[in-house]
Amino acid sequence: MFEKLFLLVKNNAGAAVINNPVIPANSREAVLNDASSSIIDVLKSQMEGGKLKDFIKYFQFAGIYNNPLIASAVTKFAGRLNNFYNIGAKEAMDTAQSLIPPVMQELIRLSKGGQNEDFTLSAIVSKLSGNADTSLLLKQLKVV
Repeated sequence: MFEKLFLLVKNNAGAAVINNPVIPANSREAVLNDASSSIIDVLKSQMEGGKLKDFIKYFQFAGIYNNPLIASAVTKFAGRLNNFYNIGAKEAMDTAQSLIPPVMQELIRLSKGGQNEDFTLSAIVSKLSGNADTSLLLKQLKVV
């Protein structure tokens, strides 16, 4: 799933990263990795913070794209751009805003579609929890 998330980020990175003059060409691959890591870190911390129900709601209900998870991932990624690549705070936030929300929205769409087993909700929860068998937990939450 993590490799596929990286590809999802890469496929959405055109204007935000690849064609962005603020990001040096030799740093673009690392920036894409940081974008993927930011999303993973935020999703993982949501689960580890005991907010699994909120995490699941994020994936189940359309129309909540202005969710705090997206805002957290945007902020985390912008911080990494600012700290690790010396990109100004405004440019970092603009870059993060143009990349992270579309990726996370596509992640939601893929999790609902069912065609890609790597992005089903149960697969995402399992991978983020270290490949633990979460089927019983998801059944209790009436997800599967």
